[in-house]
Amino acid sequence: MAIKLSEYTFDGAKTFDIRNTCTDSDGKNGEKKAIVKKTLENLSRLSDLQAKLYADARESVLIVLQALDAAGKDSTIKHVMSTVNPQGVDVAGFRVPTAEEANHDFLWRYHRKLPERGKMCIFNRSYYEEVLVVKVHESFKSYHVPERMLRGDYIKQKYKDICAWEKYLYGNGTKIIKIFLNLSKQEQRRRFLERIDRSEKNWKFSANDIKERNFFEQYQKAYEDAVNNTATKDCPWYVLPADQKWFTRYLVSEILVKELEKINPQFPIVDESKKRNLQECKTILENEN
Repeated sequence: MAIKLSEYTFDGAKTFDIRNTCTDSDGKNGEKKAIVKKTLENLSRLSDLQAKLYADARESVLIVLQALDAAGKDSTIKHVMSTVNPQGVDVAGFRVPTAEEANHDFLWRYHRKLPERGKMCIFNRSYYEEVLVVKVHESFKSYHVPERMLRGDYIKQKYKDICAWEKYLYGNGTKIIKIFLNLSKQEQRRRFLERIDRSEKNWKFSANDIKERNFFEQYQKAYEDAVNNTATKDCPWYVLPADQKWFTRYLVSEILVKELEKINPQFPIVDESKKRNLQECKTILENEN
């Protein structure tokens, strides 16, 4: 099973061309059993690493999860994070900005949800919506903001703002893992039909999903531009095929294990004074009636 994460990694050294990027397992169906087994091993390893990250409380991890509707963001979170300690992991979802949020800069509401040191946080959709849905629908043209903000190329400036913010966060102890689940139009159609046909999934479907599907190609271009304008060595993008969930989950588990191993968190080592105190407490407990 030779799968290289470098195939799915964009750190600014190469150009992301979404039209020539695979959305399925690329012929690895015959290895499914071994890949699923490896995923389970990764989840066990992830549990151990997350426990150490939480105890060490030295660095935080922000996971940015972006995708089109029905790409499997929710199920990926549920499956891949199933073994970690919930005390150390938060999930933040972002919808249309509230009136209060709209009266601040676009990064304000995201900054408030950043993880503290020792914790992980998953952004289910993120600040990248400002260069995705806002770009596709040109929503910024109706913003109630100073005129100077709209004189130049608004989206290009947002790319710069995002890169500057991510550089700031990385420099202050937050590791950012950016994942784009790349779903084909055909598979999105199949999943939409499944949500309509299965009563227990009806709640997941909205008529607005069809409206947004009409902009599928525009969103593809927006994602391509976002990756190419914000991928850096310290904050790369992982563009993962999303048509087969078992393969997507494997890749996400590989990425998280790899990135946490780079951090190399360790359980704190107590000093001699603390060790003596522990022994004194142990003696007291052992001598209790």
